[in-house]
Amino acid sequence: MGTREIKQYDVVVVGGGSAGISVTASLLKRDSSLRVAVIEPNAEHYYQPAWTLVGGGAYDVKDTVRPTARVMPKGAVWIKASLSAFAPQRKVVLLSDGSELGYQQLIVCPGLQLAWENIEGLEETLGKNAVTSNYRHDLAPYTWELVRSLRGGTALFTQPGMPIKCAGAPQKAMYLSCDYWRKQGVLDSIAVQFNLAGAVLFGVPAFVPPLMKYVEAYNARLAFQSTLVKVDGPNKTAWFDVTGADGSVTRVEKTFDMLHVVPPQQAPDVIRRSELADKAGWFDTDPATLQHPRYPEIFALGDVCGTSNAKTAAAARKQVVVVAENLLALRNGAVLPKRYDGYGSCPLTVENGKVILAEFGYGGKLLPTFALDPTVARKSAWLLKATLLPWFYWNGMLKGREWFTDCKPD
Repeated sequence: MGTREIKQYDVVVVGGGSAGISVTASLLKRDSSLRVAVIEPNAEHYYQPAWTLVGGGAYDVKDTVRPTARVMPKGAVWIKASLSAFAPQRKVVLLSDGSELGYQQLIVCPGLQLAWENIEGLEETLGKNAVTSNYRHDLAPYTWELVRSLRGGTALFTQPGMPIKCAGAPQKAMYLSCDYWRKQGVLDSIAVQFNLAGAVLFGVPAFVPPLMKYVEAYNARLAFQSTLVKVDGPNKTAWFDVTGADGSVTRVEKTFDMLHVVPPQQAPDVIRRSELADKAGWFDTDPATLQHPRYPEIFALGDVCGTSNAKTAAAARKQVVVVAENLLALRNGAVLPKRYDGYGSCPLTVENGKVILAEFGYGGKLLPTFALDPTVARKSAWLLKATLLPWFYWNGMLKGREWFTDCKPD
């Protein structure tokens, strides 16, 4: 290292995604004198929840991206590097360019990693040979291209083991595709199959019956405990490891005319190999205060947390307030005032123009924002998903405006 001076900040934020930008804006709104650095290597910032809509032909992909420079809160220092290691005993983080940053408090929110490489043959065929994924900005438009051009054959949709970001997104891709095919009069010529690694359609039981109505209406076949392990794009073939009732695993080969893949997901390598991770490799986080159990000056939020909530932007929206308030209380030597209730939201786009707005907290407890039956598909919820939430994201959440963020204690 030599004698290079370590730059010191009050707060260092790891990650400039939804969680990182929003928590930085919220902190600076509360105390503009804070010296905050945001570590983010990417020049572009994405509104990922709309990628499902892009894949269903209901949203322009151009509207899901903005330069990071434009969303970085005024008063924050943008460090254009990536994190290479933590040194929590010294209260520093080490960066990819060899420099170190010192902090009084650290907020860890780098998001998660999409492990495309864990599926054999997938990376070389993504974006061609009718293999696509709404989980990538550049591939969501290809999904729509495939949906529009398919007039018959087999369409396979996959969902890996949990946890993943937006647990509903894999099936949303299927519903929007089926809705389009139904309107085009070709759905009867397409065999639709949803291969899920898990044993249930959705983790919160209240939403399974209304979703099953759509599965049946679209005549889609569900293949439970079926995990995509290999793809041969040119030969339009996919292999799944299927777990039987007795626990035995069989490899099953399926051909396709369209394959929508959701990759396995994991915490970033720098998190998994650090002493700050939990046993599963996610960032070790107190589920209520969002503080690290062994290093009280470190907080986390967003997809990297080892908490049991759904990994959605809506979860981050509520976590932002908890972290901002608790971190400032810690700086002032006060008791941490806020508790996170596990809130997450999954607007399930069951057809073009209708959404089942699934909102729930820890333990699958229903936490609806509006006084309507949350299990009913509504046009108003589509308006919220397709129009209001994207506007609110860019103009509200990323600017530290905390609408609808109250976490309700039990």
